[in-house]
Order: sequence, then structure tokens, then C-alpha cells
Amino acid sequence: MNDGLDLKRALEFLAVDSLPWSDAPGSPGVSERVLSAAPSGDGDELTRLARWAPGLDTSPAGVIRHQYCEEVLILEGELEDLTLGAVFTAGHYACRPPGMPHGPYRTTTGCVMLEIRYRPR
Repeated sequence: MNDGLDLKRALEFLAVDSLPWSDAPGSPGVSERVLSAAPSGDGDELTRLARWAPGLDTSPAGVIRHQYCEEVLILEGELEDLTLGAVFTAGHYACRPPGMPHGPYRTTTGCVMLEIRYRPR
């Protein structure tokens, strides 16, 4: 029973390397492997690997806010938070409730992150 929720489809293990990298919509310099997503396709409910190109700087977009919950784990590389003046590397984790300001960011080496997005219930 899904109680009317927009649930992701069931998936029992997936060879992630078999998924192609594709350009992330609206995010120049970011490619993604979408592991799972809600059928709505609005991007508010998904799990993905996000790969940021070396040299990417999101300063022109400014501080980021969105209406979904977001959890991020850096798997490779580094990410500099320009507001906090801190560099985060593999093993660093963030959990952001809706509306939480974060960024802008810059990465010299590039990075790969596991990102999980979901709507607040």
C-alpha cells in the first residue's frame, strides 16, 4: 500500500557502473547517474551519483535553497564551500532540510557525491 505517496520503484541491486553518466538538467558542469527516482520526475525525490567537473564554480548561481530534504556524501575528490570557507573531502556528509541555505561551491579536482533527495512528510 502506498497511501497515495509518489514512491520510487522497487529495485534489488543494480550494477551502478552499468548506468551512463548524463548531463544533470540545469546544472552545467555536473553529470549524474540516477539510481532511482519517483515517477513524478520533478527531481524532488531521487537518489543519484553527481559528478562535478574539475574547476566547477557555482558562485554565479549564489547560495542554494530548495524545497526538498537533501543528504549528500562525498565519495571522491573535494568540494570547497565558499560561504563557510571550508573544504570537504571523501567521507564528509551533509543533511539539509528544506530551505536551508548552502553554497556556493567550487572544486579544483572535481568530486563525486551520493545525493539523496526526498520531500518532507
